[in-house]
Amino acid sequence: MSIEISASHHLAAKALDYRAIRQDMISSNIANADTPYYRPRDIRFEDALANESAKIQNQGSLKLQMAQTDSAHLPLADESSSSRAKTFFRDGHMARNDGNSVDLDVETTEMSKNSIMFNALIGAMKKNSDIFKSVIDSSSKVS
Repeated sequence: MSIEISASHHLAAKALDYRAIRQDMISSNIANADTPYYRPRDIRFEDALANESAKIQNQGSLKLQMAQTDSAHLPLADESSSSRAKTFFRDGHMARNDGNSVDLDVETTEMSKNSIMFNALIGAMKKNSDIFKSVIDSSSKVS
């Protein structure tokens, strides 16, 4: 059970979750650099975070809803209700002769950027909790 401090705290926690998932995917891409026909994977971090932000702010989806014109039709799966981030193949790099398109320069750069963002989020959450702690400490001294 987690303690809800604020909506921004919840959003930052989800951002940390998505950054950790992204770090795992980049690590997997690097580990499979020599696997024939392997295509590097990534997540749409910004889309996942925007969906979380919309949920927190109780906003409806900005997507046009599909009409179900007959009761026999299967209902459309609600992608926004999924807590999982959407993955995609990061293409655009030349595949080698073995069909592998992992570019180690791109992967290590993405890993560095992701690590910096992860550490920045940790720092922001720590600073935010320090503010709450100082408020609690100062209110206990007033009594």
